[in-house]
Amino acid sequence: MDMRKMRLSAVGLGVLAMVAGLGGCGGGGGSDTSSPASQITVNTPASITQVSASDYNDNVNGLITAETLKRWKDDWANERPAGITGKLIILQASAGPAGAEYVKPDGTSVFTYLSPSSEWIQTRSNGVIETQSMVPDGATMDALFKKYNIDPAKDMIVAAMGTGSTGNAMAQGRIWYALRYWGVDKKNLAILNGGNQWLNGNGMAGGDFQATASTAPNSGSISVKSLKVDNTQLQATVQDVMAVLPGTDTNVKNDGVFIWDARSLAQFASGEMVESGEDTNTDVAGNQACATAYCAPVNPNNYMQFFQNSGSRQGHPRGTLQLQYTHMLDSTKGFAYRPKAELEAMLNGDTNALGVGFVDGSYNLVGTGNAYQPGDTIYVYCETTFRAMITGVASTVILGKPVRFYDGAMVEWNSLSHILDSNGNYILPADSPWRTDLVSFFKPSTGTVAPRTIVDPYATNTNAIVNADKAYKTGESVGGGGGGGGGGAPSNPCGG
Repeated sequence: MDMRKMRLSAVGLGVLAMVAGLGGCGGGGGSDTSSPASQITVNTPASITQVSASDYNDNVNGLITAETLKRWKDDWANERPAGITGKLIILQASAGPAGAEYVKPDGTSVFTYLSPSSEWIQTRSNGVIETQSMVPDGATMDALFKKYNIDPAKDMIVAAMGTGSTGNAMAQGRIWYALRYWGVDKKNLAILNGGNQWLNGNGMAGGDFQATASTAPNSGSISVKSLKVDNTQLQATVQDVMAVLPGTDTNVKNDGVFIWDARSLAQFASGEMVESGEDTNTDVAGNQACATAYCAPVNPNNYMQFFQNSGSRQGHPRGTLQLQYTHMLDSTKGFAYRPKAELEAMLNGDTNALGVGFVDGSYNLVGTGNAYQPGDTIYVYCETTFRAMITGVASTVILGKPVRFYDGAMVEWNSLSHILDSNGNYILPADSPWRTDLVSFFKPSTGTVAPRTIVDPYATNTNAIVNADKAYKTGESVGGGGGGGGGGAPSNPCGG
């Protein structure tokens, strides 16, 4: 079946050709030869990856288990991993349930702090548009290092959920992403697998928790400038994504990229197809849609129920594949990541026990061997790159694949359209080179379209954030808007 409505034109193809020729999409893996940036090693996505052991209990960074964390916290001086000489710092995105609120610290070398996801995102401008929920700038990161007295070169930092939930799995992913993006080495960073409600009784017991968090000392003195690596290629800009899209909305397997939409099928398809449980409508007999994994919605004209953020449109960039992030997690085990073998099989194009797998723009399963191809760089996104933290962690922390996070995500992508907002103004002019509506499948909004903060619809590139972050590390000046600010799209961290 093919109900796609591609908005492509000669103008769109010309725009894409121009975007592909702009700078800022590439990488390099050596050292920058300019001064003072010559001291900075620039890493590619492939060099930022790490591969988990098949048994997560064997990991001493990356994805770790309750058993490992208990061993550490009970005898940190003797059990800390090789190369770690500082403290054990646990950052919980939320409190856990009663009786398992916070992993118990010792107040000397082990500390557990409450650190919600709101601390790890920021409204920033890429030079074209302001977008919320972006990676924090250097000054914000330095303030977090100060608040929690983090020495990123010596300490072990563990991102934990607290209460296990999809939202808190996203939140711990945002902590990991911000720290890794700013250069924290993989040996100093871990993600705790599962929420406290599961950990209590599965590797830990009641005595391993306490009701209160450690008090943040606000005494740190280390800056991200001390981390002499550049991991900014973890972030993909809208320019980067436009440059790697194929010419049509098909699954191209030999182009070296794999673009993963972590949202629901209903959002990917703008309501033309749904996964079981997504369609809340019922037919005249009161039956809900989808007796199988996928089906057409009960009411195809009700696609606005799948819109978020008062967006101008809903759909997907051409050539992307969809698999919802929820299938990476096991809700019966505190929303822990599923076994490595299961994640690998799904990335290969296999289906899970529910019959769910990667689908393409025709809404058909791609099939075994037709999803990720060896050597591909994975581009992950959702609505605000919260859900995509889960697919990104599964891909690059567990499976060791090169990953780039499209941080602006669909809230930015769908905004960059020649479509009228609710004030009667076009978000972008017709001749802006950043019109993503020309390289997307979509349906336009029939409801409220929130105005967006457009900085420059004719900007020469969309690299203001990355350029500002590079300059912060080296102390060099940079023009353009890479910092924080108000405005932008309404906040919505992707839901649960």
